[in-house]
Amino acid sequence: MPTFSASDGTRLAYRTAGDGDPVICVPGGPADSTYLGDLGGLSAHHRLIVLDLRGTGRSALPDDTSTYRCDRLVDDIEALRVHLGLDTIRLLGHSAGANVATQYAARHPERVSRLALVTPGMRAVGIDITGEMRRELAQLRKAEPWFPAAYAALEAITEGRGSDWEAIDPFFCGRWDAAARENLAAGRPQNQDAVAHFGAEGAFDPAATRAELTAGAARVLLLAGEFDMNSPPRAVAEFAGLFPDASLVVQPGAGHYPWVDDARRFVATTAAFFA
Repeated sequence: MPTFSASDGTRLAYRTAGDGDPVICVPGGPADSTYLGDLGGLSAHHRLIVLDLRGTGRSALPDDTSTYRCDRLVDDIEALRVHLGLDTIRLLGHSAGANVATQYAARHPERVSRLALVTPGMRAVGIDITGEMRRELAQLRKAEPWFPAAYAALEAITEGRGSDWEAIDPFFCGRWDAAARENLAAGRPQNQDAVAHFGAEGAFDPAATRAELTAGAARVLLLAGEFDMNSPPRAVAEFAGLFPDASLVVQPGAGHYPWVDDARRFVATTAAFFA
């Protein structure tokens, strides 16, 4: 697995899959990037360069835990770009990783040719997702056999009287089957220091990031899942409106991991965008 040195000397790892024009992929979590796989077969169209964020996967633990902060992870993307010898990059961020990708695009607009934010986290731009918005999405699944127990757990969480987050896992998947369970397990963060510091004080400046995004010239794709409770389509649409040139795609029947729910549809959308 190839490695490179971050600006603070931390050794970071990445893996590659496929051929063609490179796409740098930033996982969510912060979690081991293996849950991204080859993004449902996107590697058949582009060379995926999938970063292990510091302290996850095969990347080293940093000496300074404050470098787990989202805004400081931006420097790791820039170090990877320099290591690869690329003048500009195609950049994909999933979930919390979209916060890193968004801040990178805001800070280095001249370095990003295309930016895909897949079921994105939105803390970098300060878009709030309410409990009511989540409950509305949940009701779309009321015919599913697992719905009663999962919805009861969701109501308890949103009302502040429960914390059984695993009970609501089915709401994040377009299909609640073995593949979904396996993917969720692979994507659970293991480094709790990285999770705790990711959103620490100073990690986000939504007003500044929003202002910087208006100056970007990159083409942008925001991809939402129809059922995604983490990144509801209505909120993703608001996110898309912050960019001067953004397309919004809502993948039918998908949750937070659209390449798992319908790989063919996901790859058709993203491969065309990055072409």
